[in-house]
Amino acid sequence: MTDNADDLVRLTAHVHGLVQGVGFRWWTRSRALELGLVGYAANLADGRVLVVAEGSRADTEALLAALRSGDTPGSVDVVVERVDPPRGDLRGFVEK
Repeated sequence: MTDNADDLVRLTAHVHGLVQGVGFRWWTRSRALELGLVGYAANLADGRVLVVAEGSRADTEALLAALRSGDTPGSVDVVVERVDPPRGDLRGFVEK
């Protein structure tokens, strides 16, 4: 992991599939904490899970790869992501 502030990003990912009620948010939190990311995983009313994570580009890409790996709880159909500059407003990684 690099400490270069220019390398820090905010990943926003909408995860589609059977991802609620299967331990997906807990699993995502565990992966994010292993990578040293901050943010949250939240259930949305339409059945998707919203994942917001800040950290190095490499670590957020590793989380995105994990979300798409097929090794998640439940079943992920597609992950739609956006990468933006970090806001620095997140602490820890929580399930919402």
